[in-house]
Amino acid sequence: MGIFSRLAQLIKSNLNDLISRSEDPEKMLNQIVLEMSNQLVEAKKQVAASIADEKRLAKQLEQETSNAQEWERRAMMALRAGNEPLAKEALARKRERDELAATLQDQWTKQKTAVEQLKTALRLLSDKIEEASRKKNVLIARKKRAEAQKAIQETMTGLRDPSAFETFDRMAQKINQIEAEADAQTELAKEMSGDTLTAQFDKLEQNQGGEDDLVALKRKMGMLPAEAAPAAPPLQARVEAPPSAAAGDQEELAAALAELESEGTAEQKRKAQR
Repeated sequence: MGIFSRLAQLIKSNLNDLISRSEDPEKMLNQIVLEMSNQLVEAKKQVAASIADEKRLAKQLEQETSNAQEWERRAMMALRAGNEPLAKEALARKRERDELAATLQDQWTKQKTAVEQLKTALRLLSDKIEEASRKKNVLIARKKRAEAQKAIQETMTGLRDPSAFETFDRMAQKINQIEAEADAQTELAKEMSGDTLTAQFDKLEQNQGGEDDLVALKRKMGMLPAEAAPAAPPLQARVEAPPSAAAGDQEELAAALAELESEGTAEQKRKAQR
């Protein structure tokens, strides 16, 4: 019997551990708050029913009090009419209403006290549910933050694994090898194309550019004398004779002036002959 008992306890503990590990805190908290909210709705309905009973008792109390006063008024009316037996019957009815009103007064007082207690309990329950809802949001935020931190730590642990960096370096070496092979194939294709003369001149221009940069740097550092400025051409060489086109223009201008002078002289002669 002891063996079966220990076996049942072991199975129960394993089941509880399995359930505990499978529980999602966020889902459980949401479910708990939802159940509490549903209970609050039911509690409100019960409190509302108690309030309705209290109001109903208050109306009955008011009605029975009014009835007792009415029988008292009738008894007084019977006495004024000189009918004492009728007045006694009216007073008997009044006592019945007074007793019922007293009973209703006691029930109403108790019900009103119970309603006030229920209202207080309902407010406390509502406050606790609101507090639980706020705590739920905080707990869920803490859970998500912890999960994010855990994921980051797991990622960092994976990055600290030497094999990961070795794989990364190996891939980088492979890429470098692929690039080198591509450059070699390009260079080989140029050499096989037969256009070696252009390649030689390109190489010569590259070397010449490097030599020019080196000389300029040495001059800048004072290791070589400054480059002499080109000599200015002599003044006589700069003052050149006017072009033939300018000489032709002057001759045409002189011919036009001579023609105008001859026309003017001829006009004067004609006027003189008149």
